Amino acid sequence: MIALPITSPDSIFVQIASYRDSQLIPTLLDLINKAKRPDWLRVAVCWQHAPDETLGEFWRQGFGKWRMEEAGDWTVQHLDYRGTKIELIDVPHMMTQGACWARNTLQQRYGGERYTLQLDSHHRFVEGWDRLVIDTLESLRGKSPKPLLTAYLPSFDPANDANLHGSPQLLGFDCFGAEGVVMFRGKNFPAADAPVRARFYSGHFAFADGHFAEAVQHDPDYFFLGEEISIAVRAFTHGYDLYHPHCLIAWHEYTREHRVRMWDDHTDQAKQRGEIDEHWGERSARAYRRNRALLGVDGETYAQHDFGKYGLGTERTVAEYETYAGISFACRGVHEATLNHEPPPAPATPRPDEAIWKAAMRRANDVRVCLHQDTFDKHVALPGTTNALSCATSAVVTIYDDGAASLHRETIEASRLSQYRVNNWLDYHVIFVSALERIPDRYVIELFDDTGNLLSQVGHTIVV
Repeated sequence: MIALPITSPDSIFVQIASYRDSQLIPTLLDLINKAKRPDWLRVAVCWQHAPDETLGEFWRQGFGKWRMEEAGDWTVQHLDYRGTKIELIDVPHMMTQGACWARNTLQQRYGGERYTLQLDSHHRFVEGWDRLVIDTLESLRGKSPKPLLTAYLPSFDPANDANLHGSPQLLGFDCFGAEGVVMFRGKNFPAADAPVRARFYSGHFAFADGHFAEAVQHDPDYFFLGEEISIAVRAFTHGYDLYHPHCLIAWHEYTREHRVRMWDDHTDQAKQRGEIDEHWGERSARAYRRNRALLGVDGETYAQHDFGKYGLGTERTVAEYETYAGISFACRGVHEATLNHEPPPAPATPRPDEAIWKAAMRRANDVRVCLHQDTFDKHVALPGTTNALSCATSAVVTIYDDGAASLHRETIEASRLSQYRVNNWLDYHVIFVSALERIPDRYVIELFDDTGNLLSQVGHTIVV
């Protein structure tokens, strides 16, 4: 922890991980300009930037009082803007190890502030957001000793950020990804006069007591996907109670159109050139394995891995989280109440009879269909047909269990088919729920032309 004098009882340590983001400076300006007390903020940025992204851009926007600090492996560039202290952890973009590594690096800068706020580098804020978020968190003290506010914020367009609108959102269940990661999506919830309990955690907006930055630090061996569900479970097992704010605090930009992504730079070609040790896919695959072990996805064993301080807490168990969230990691199950976005039960609510609880649960499936055009041409319906994938205007995907019974069938119409037909591959995810005990085993995909003629039919075993 960084030992710093904290003069305000309402000081906020703001954590921002930024990778080659043109929205970083506009986000910092809006964060500070919209705060009631900018002098109560200390902002740490993991500034992962290319050589042409320089400090001069900050100076031109009025950031000043510059000084440098050597801290471990990195130089920290200290700046000031309207009394807010900004610390840029200066990381050349080809030396980063991923989003969760960046968040962990930021958390080592925590200096004992009363609160902490985790953000991305592409946000806009309401006037007086700092006082608003503090008052909202403090309103929960009678219900929880360790409340945490989190949300998928409503979206905004940086090209038109004078037109900000939207309403508070909850984090709803979306799917179990093919790699076993629980995915979420934002959903508007009815007007409320107080924060509402949350099942899940958002990496781009989380506000809590400052000790959260020490107690539940990001695992630097995670890469990107898996961050949010792992932090949700770890926070819960450390005794934190998750809530969605009922009031609008900020906006988030989701499209990624205004920034380069790490997976654009950290490619296999970059590894072959000796610019990096691992490409992004290798880091991601290792993180998926780690997440499966931590949460017991598909029966993986937690005890076989040494998570150290990045493991689970001791105040609650994973089983208690599963009851609270309506999730079963071992069988990729999701409760009907969770699918329907019903409020979660109180954290201490005991699980009902196991048979009753499982009877209301469905298996969440994410089946990836990924086939090359040559495969379709080998299984054409009429001999001599070529380029079946290119000629197809629709496709039908059917998923079967190991007893050859159909679990799910859907049609991909022309407008959608073109989205998934890239570089001579058809790459498509079929997301659906089925009875808990019925596990997808095989899929069949049929391609059709614009007159409904079958062009090709391919069957393939599902690899989990």
